[in-house]
Amino acid sequence: MFLAMNRFRVLPGSEAAFEEAWRARDGRLGEMPGFVEFHLLRGPSSDGHTLYASHTIWRDEAAFQAWTTSEQFRSVHRSAGERKVLYDGHPELETFTDVEGV
Repeated sequence: MFLAMNRFRVLPGSEAAFEEAWRARDGRLGEMPGFVEFHLLRGPSSDGHTLYASHTIWRDEAAFQAWTTSEQFRSVHRSAGERKVLYDGHPELETFTDVEGV
């Protein structure tokens, strides 16, 4: 298993618009071999932002890498810059490889 997670610092008052942008998108992840699941998670709020994390689970790192170079990826991320006004800074990508699971 391979997990890819992006962390977003969403500006105060922009949470509903940020969540709606995710709900309204055409994700296309299901078209990709090796895709397992996706979640958008809302975390704690602080003075300057609300923390969100999007994460995808893949069969393996190769499946994730294939996604990042696919037409589906380019299509989904084509308008990503339009949402920059909703968050502070760039999303932070973190990746993890499964070591042990139950």
